[in-house]
Amino acid sequence: MIFKHIDVKPMTGALGAEIFGPNLAKPVPKAEFQEIYKAWLKYNVIFFRDQKITPNQQIVFAKKWGSIHIHPFIKPHPRYPEIIEIKKRETDTHTFGSSWHTDQMFAPRPAKATMLYAKEVPDTGGDTMFSNQYLAYRALSPSMKKVLKDVKIEASGDNQRNRSVKARKDRYSGKSSMKVKAPPKGLKTTSFHPLFRTHPETRKKVLYVGNHVVGLQDFDDREAQPIIDFLREFSARPEFLCRFRWEVGSMAIWDNRCVQHYAVPDYNGKRRRMHRITIKGDVPI
Repeated sequence: MIFKHIDVKPMTGALGAEIFGPNLAKPVPKAEFQEIYKAWLKYNVIFFRDQKITPNQQIVFAKKWGSIHIHPFIKPHPRYPEIIEIKKRETDTHTFGSSWHTDQMFAPRPAKATMLYAKEVPDTGGDTMFSNQYLAYRALSPSMKKVLKDVKIEASGDNQRNRSVKARKDRYSGKSSMKVKAPPKGLKTTSFHPLFRTHPETRKKVLYVGNHVVGLQDFDDREAQPIIDFLREFSARPEFLCRFRWEVGSMAIWDNRCVQHYAVPDYNGKRRRMHRITIKGDVPI
């Protein structure tokens, strides 16, 4: 793929690329954005360095990717409801996002993309890891694909029936500077989606699993849990991964339809503050 308006540097053989050239504080020209979008589809997660942008400028850039999603469980930035401020202070012990997952999997229309911008980072630690779920699907044996071909996952935003961990509000209470909220009344936060979904733009098959998965439709829990446990572990094999070291002014944009991510919780006693915007997606098929 040839790019005329941006420079692209792939990070690993699995996924990820750094993009050089764009200044996201200014309006991004159409031709430049088209190439950014093509690189994003090709590499699944893209990274920008040394960006100096305001919250309003981030919101403007995010809207080029689609409609902005409002998180049902986490309180937003007090002045910018489109933004979640993901923060960890020196006294916090809980790290937001420290398990393999895709954003908003529990929603009927899970997130298309997530945009994360670094405001403060620790001197060491606080990286984010990403896993290519195209590769995970391809690496499954033909027999496993056949057995699980039509299976649907049950994904839940706060249903802990198959987990040993605490409910969301208890995981954050007294351990995090981030605050939870009750979802809007009537909002659906448990959904069933294909375990092997088809990416709506590339038309490629993806393994669609993560920490929001609490069951498999029409499976007894005792049957489902060993399969879920295997797929979670399998989906994060080293050959599927890239790892990003944050700096102030760095931005990552990943495709939740084919990528899992994991916030590495290795910086207790240090500060980290990020601005996150999530883009609405469609119904998985």
